[in-house]
Amino acid sequence: MPIRTRTNTSNEINDAVNFNKSEKDTAPVKLLNEVISKITKKRANLKPHARYDEVTGELVGGAHPCERECREGEEPMICYYHFNLEWYHTMSKACYDCPYNESDCLRQDCIPADGMSRPLNVVNRKMPGPSIEVCQHDRVIVDVENDLMTEGTTVHWHGQHQRGTPYMDGTPYVTQCPILPETTFRYQFNATHSGTHFWHSHSGMQRADGAAGSFIVRKPKSQDPHGSLYDYDRSEHIMIVTDWIHELSVGMFTDHHHSEGDNKPPTLLINGVGRFKIFNETAKPVYLRAARFNVEQGYKYRFRVINAEFLNCPIELSVDSHNITIIASDGYDLEPITATSLVTYAGERYDFILEANNEIDNYWIRFRGLMDCDERFTKAKQVGVLHYEGAMESEPPGDPTWEELHNEGLQLNALNKGEEEDETISVAEMRSLAGYDDSLKEIPDYRFYIAYDFYAKNNSHFHRSPYYGYYQVPKKTNRLYTPQLNHISMKMPSSPLLITRPSADNFCNSSSIDEECEEGYCECSHVLSVKLNSVVEVIILDEGVTFDANHPFHLHGHSFRVVGMRRLANETTIDEVKAFDEAGLLKRNLKNAPIKDTVTVPDGGYTVIRFKADNPGYWLFHCHIEFHVEVGMALVFKVGEHKDMVPVPRNFPTCGNYMPDNMLEHATTAKPSNDIISISHWWPVVVINNTTSAGSSVSSLSSITSLCCIWLLKFALGR
Repeated sequence: MPIRTRTNTSNEINDAVNFNKSEKDTAPVKLLNEVISKITKKRANLKPHARYDEVTGELVGGAHPCERECREGEEPMICYYHFNLEWYHTMSKACYDCPYNESDCLRQDCIPADGMSRPLNVVNRKMPGPSIEVCQHDRVIVDVENDLMTEGTTVHWHGQHQRGTPYMDGTPYVTQCPILPETTFRYQFNATHSGTHFWHSHSGMQRADGAAGSFIVRKPKSQDPHGSLYDYDRSEHIMIVTDWIHELSVGMFTDHHHSEGDNKPPTLLINGVGRFKIFNETAKPVYLRAARFNVEQGYKYRFRVINAEFLNCPIELSVDSHNITIIASDGYDLEPITATSLVTYAGERYDFILEANNEIDNYWIRFRGLMDCDERFTKAKQVGVLHYEGAMESEPPGDPTWEELHNEGLQLNALNKGEEEDETISVAEMRSLAGYDDSLKEIPDYRFYIAYDFYAKNNSHFHRSPYYGYYQVPKKTNRLYTPQLNHISMKMPSSPLLITRPSADNFCNSSSIDEECEEGYCECSHVLSVKLNSVVEVIILDEGVTFDANHPFHLHGHSFRVVGMRRLANETTIDEVKAFDEAGLLKRNLKNAPIKDTVTVPDGGYTVIRFKADNPGYWLFHCHIEFHVEVGMALVFKVGEHKDMVPVPRNFPTCGNYMPDNMLEHATTAKPSNDIISISHWWPVVVINNTTSAGSSVSSLSSITSLCCIWLLKFALGR
């Protein structure tokens, strides 16, 4: 466990151990000694060439000590990480002669991406950011230092439910205030949910610009029901797939929402790299090297796929001459399904087994973008290489086109599919290995119908009537549809809900809004309140009128069962679905439905989820397409009463509006300072008003002396 000397002391580590524990339950000295003992032991067992970088707090030349084989009976570790979030650039000076010298692309701090030059914001000058790999029940401590200069940030630990630590969820204005520039926030929680997860910024467009990384929580192989199906589970077989653009995402966002810009990504990245730009400065054109995944013939490998995309671009994955066997999704085990290809949506994770049973060679791993990335728009694509040990260090021949990136055969989680067809299996048709739980009871305690679509409304953020209302704008390409849940756009409060705990009259939902919201634009703090330990069913409906789109929804704080999914038609209504349900035609699997925390909804169809609301707090439920959640395609579940929620941690940061009463009165009664001092950037200009009696000359002299010292200091520093 690396310790940054400038930020971490024994007391701070001890505080981390004691977080959310009462004094009577802790023995600080004993715990501190145990922590130091573990640190010393793990340092001693590092690879001989490994060392700690005291600036970044990371290991150089070796694995993090928490990245280990997980064993039954082993005590949990305390795993410390330091994240420094800053503005950076692809193809920077750190890249030297990349890509012409391939090794230069692997230099420290070089982020080649796809070869196109653009700014980004990243953690520790890595993209993807540092991988967190721990064992189940380890204590994770991450100090997030915000060096973005002018932007706040938060980090969400996607897949960790934060039971007992809701303030660590990383949702701005729901569970915490944004981390201000030049400040550091310490996240600390237990990694209770095993599986493939990821961390990402949950503020603005930062995830889209590079602020994300893998978060793998392993358990002993003896506790893995699929442990006998594979030989190796290695860090090198983690795949983070994402869409990618060649400008700052906020630029694309504002261009799309305020002008005529599109929202279609041109390409994809695999583990932060990809082939896109052709470099022609040599006789032979040069591509950046594709992501490479090494295997040895005769062995079986567990691959972990994380979809970190930010736009409407589901990604299809397949491996030439190999099938894949899916064994888990979002950290929950499934009955194994062998397929040719897999489609993933933003926020989803899948684990699959690949058997290296082919000839020793190199094989394409094919990634093909769908929806806004398909043949109608950008044909976004990417390739990786499955490299067999002993094969030549080269890529397979050719450069597959978007059309050629599809491998025929059984497809899992296919686009716009809800019921089994000959060549597809939907999420709802997967089967969980988990047994029965309360969420599968016949009648839920709550049933919410949540309908959504893109609506033609005078959204005042983008269309201001009577100046440039929706129908007043002459160019149809300038007319912006608004995505909403039940005709409500989520308006975040100025202070986090979990801290302020406002009364219900500060919230809204479909039962409290005006009927005019169906035609007009309405925004408010959209909150659905449920009792602690109740069973909640949500029927998510895509009306499918405006666009052919697939929206992946993610629930914080809980996982859910996917008990139903179906595409009804190209378009439908909430009344039709309710009638469909009342007639007993809306099928639900209440036996062994899969468990997930992120799921898509077929266009013109529905997805039904169930969860037991057993984690008190305020939890965001939102579309995981960045442009959609940013304009309000979200709501919050309030689980339990305020008395059920964990108390606010001591000295927890606060934020909110500043609206003082009687501003005029304050302005007229304020007393001026005795010494009014104005200092220019370079030459100090001093104006002193002596209005005091005895001692004024001493005060003035003191002020002049202080100013002289300041001026001399500035001069010495060259400022």
